[in-house]
Amino acid sequence: MPDDADAIRIAVEGCGHGTLNAIYASIEKSCEINGWNGIDLLIIGGDFQAVRNSYDLNCMSVPMKFREIGDFHEYYSGARKAPYLTIFVGGNHEASNHLFELYHGGWVAPNIYYLGAANVVRLGPLRIAGLSGIWKGYNYNKPHYERLPYNHDDVKSVYHVRELDVRKLLQLKSQVDIGISHDWPRGVEWMGNWKALFAKKDLFEADARAGTLGSSAARYVMDRLRPPHWFSAHLHCKFSATVDHSAQDPRSVTLQTQQKVEGPAVPNDSHVDHRNGDEITIDLGDTKDEAATIGSAAPARNEDEIDIEMDDDKSTEVNTNSKPNGINEVPTSAAEEPQDVPEDLRAQLPASFMRSAPPAQPENLPPPHEIGNRTTRFLALDKCLPHRKFLQILTINPISQSVSSTTNSRPFHLCYDKEWLAINRVFCSLLQLGDPSSRTPPDKGEAHYRPLIEVEEDWVEQNIVSKGKMTIPNNFELTAPVYDPITGIGTREQPVEYTNPQTVSFCQMLEIENPFDISEAEREKRRTKGPRAEEVRRDGARGGRGGWGRGRGRGRGTGRGRGRGSGRGFS
Repeated sequence: MPDDADAIRIAVEGCGHGTLNAIYASIEKSCEINGWNGIDLLIIGGDFQAVRNSYDLNCMSVPMKFREIGDFHEYYSGARKAPYLTIFVGGNHEASNHLFELYHGGWVAPNIYYLGAANVVRLGPLRIAGLSGIWKGYNYNKPHYERLPYNHDDVKSVYHVRELDVRKLLQLKSQVDIGISHDWPRGVEWMGNWKALFAKKDLFEADARAGTLGSSAARYVMDRLRPPHWFSAHLHCKFSATVDHSAQDPRSVTLQTQQKVEGPAVPNDSHVDHRNGDEITIDLGDTKDEAATIGSAAPARNEDEIDIEMDDDKSTEVNTNSKPNGINEVPTSAAEEPQDVPEDLRAQLPASFMRSAPPAQPENLPPPHEIGNRTTRFLALDKCLPHRKFLQILTINPISQSVSSTTNSRPFHLCYDKEWLAINRVFCSLLQLGDPSSRTPPDKGEAHYRPLIEVEEDWVEQNIVSKGKMTIPNNFELTAPVYDPITGIGTREQPVEYTNPQTVSFCQMLEIENPFDISEAEREKRRTKGPRAEEVRRDGARGGRGGWGRGRGRGRGTGRGRGRGSGRGFS
């Protein structure tokens, strides 16, 4: 573990929104102000928008009038290179078809690494866990059924968190240092200065008091892994909080996917200073270079801004004080409640009328003693715009156990995590893609998975660790065409699906199946068939056609958002 002089220097940024040039310029200026010669790592909390070309824009949940190509394509094409090692999780405004290629994680451009749907990686002595997407309870138990060509609903559901990915993270039994999610962990707003938050974002309060603000999935993972630091974005404001895990006895509370997370009690009016002693507060004031305005106070609301909520399906949201495996306890009225049949009469009925055996409940284990941290410092940041608090630089001293397979001296390199690789080998057969009628196999509980993971850890040790394969290779390759300014961003055609060589290499290394690699004949069949039919909504209407695939049309998705920021831009 490094001493303070050798602590890991990181920068954390909120929502990226395709503004890499401004983000990197802001970090350079921040380091100059604070006398740093650089950083070891940049973490971006989602909405990264790895848009390679105009076709990718048709797979991103953003209305046509707000679409911009951004500047990521310059890094993808090689015209620019990221000056700092950058990692990010996915949000709800992403080129989802691109990130689909890298479900297990991978380089979207040289020196820029996507963590995948869920992942655990190491950077020197630092251990980092990430969870992509946002919470929608009605999709949580479903598989990853979206696959090109997308219909309008697919574009809005492909980034919803899925239980299988969370289940994998909940199998970890050793300490991590950093947790990252795009959406805030549910209930964390009550653990900071919630009065100031609601004064600034008044529409948050109703959701917070109803227990529907933030992600239940992120909360399950944070409560299980208890990292010293957790970073999020999504809600377009800076907010810090301190999560005290000792409020629950970590040796007696089972934190599995069957746990019911209760909404926290509203705290008293006292304000607690939640600042991180290792943080360097940045306030550059108003400068001519708007990209470098990191910590200045937010101005009065810009009336030209249009607040929009991209997920226009809020009516189907469930209260996430429900069980994380999606089994909601729906009360039944007295009129609807089935009347019990006396056992003597039931015995005279045919066998088909006999009571069915209740489903077996997964057997869980006590929380692992290896996860001993009791306090998580939570930090959410804004998007990169003038007069917004979107960037924080800080130092971190890792508390996770160092491993011999990683280099703990600079320059640090991203490495695989042994335990996570083993978990992937156990769960690889449960991953299902592209079939809305399929169901994710039920959770069998940690007691079932733990011995299987231990066996696979031995396999990883023999076949990967001992052979020196733990460093994530710099094996980025172009897959899709580079952005052509002549084409512009007005095309309505969806992209084709590509097999990413990085995913092929990862699956070959682990000797697991790669369902992301299908034949060209099958892809052509899907393209010819076009997007699947839209599902009928509860109001009897159908989802927008979107004008994608082989047809034309106008896919709109506007609506009023939740007051997630000021200044021009989209939420």
